[in-house]
Amino acid sequence: MFEKKNIEEELNTLEKSLEKETNWNDYEKINKNLKKKNYLSNFIKSLNSFEQNFSDTLELLEITDESINPKLFAELENELILNKKKIGSLYLETLMSGKADNKNVLVEIHSGAGGVESQDWVEMLLRMYSKWAESKKFSLSLIDQSAGEEAGLKAVTIKIEGDNAYGWLKLETGVHRLVRISPFDSQSRRHTSFASVFCYPEVDNSVSIDINEKDLRIDTYRASGAGGQHVNKTDSAVRITHLPSNISVQCQNSRSQHRNKSLAMEMLKSKLYEIELKKEDEENKKNRSEKSNISWGNQIRSYVMQPYTMVKDHRTNTEVSDVSSVLDGNIEKFLESQLTKFS
Repeated sequence: MFEKKNIEEELNTLEKSLEKETNWNDYEKINKNLKKKNYLSNFIKSLNSFEQNFSDTLELLEITDESINPKLFAELENELILNKKKIGSLYLETLMSGKADNKNVLVEIHSGAGGVESQDWVEMLLRMYSKWAESKKFSLSLIDQSAGEEAGLKAVTIKIEGDNAYGWLKLETGVHRLVRISPFDSQSRRHTSFASVFCYPEVDNSVSIDINEKDLRIDTYRASGAGGQHVNKTDSAVRITHLPSNISVQCQNSRSQHRNKSLAMEMLKSKLYEIELKKEDEENKKNRSEKSNISWGNQIRSYVMQPYTMVKDHRTNTEVSDVSSVLDGNIEKFLESQLTKFS
């Protein structure tokens, strides 16, 4: 468990530093420190509140006779369990101490082989992450999408903004597998679909990523909608390829080519930043053999709807039988088990 004293000391040091600050023109540094101060302050307040509530509830539970007042006894037990969960959630936040864990996250989802089946699976995963973000009161914006020929999406990129958004989703990178009776198969046969998820931190102004213009190939094309029809008469969509790394990003969300180019550059910087983070991450090096199965291109989770119902994470062996609930965004159990095992 985390040490409350260490967090209080960190907050105290930060407050003293802000009090002694003389260069208030350094907006980025000041803003970063103020955000951290507010986060730590709210963290301590929440922890104190949960601990006090837990203590009060425990005292009431000890003096309550279950045989005389079973309803109150049950309510107090439930309150105790709820407070334990809240304190546990705060503990998980302390595991997100990575260099970029506090940043917003960009999530790319790409369909695998299988045509319309996999494209529909991409849209289902988009809905799952959208519902999860909504439950966390995080904001979500669409960056880019490529519509499927009949249904679903070939690919989609979203940005999720919120406290530790990247920290929560960084371990979702990998291949997600769906097994179900296909709604597109007239013979109602069982199909297996694959989609790749890639999560990387948004680069803000506090991070410097140098990109040589000579290393870029920039292509423009007409944005397309469902069925492949053009939705714009001008070449507003932008694709940028970073030649040394062969990383390619694209954006067609805006009608403005300038805006799409700007967003694509942000995505490229974020991807290059994520690569640098992996190089610098000593913890990742120490646990390379254990963590090898969370890399891009490896199957990390199966969602089985037929002939039985189960969602299983292949890295942590976490399982739940309620597939519909998971697809409705209830993925906390998987995220928590990942953080606990790999942090």
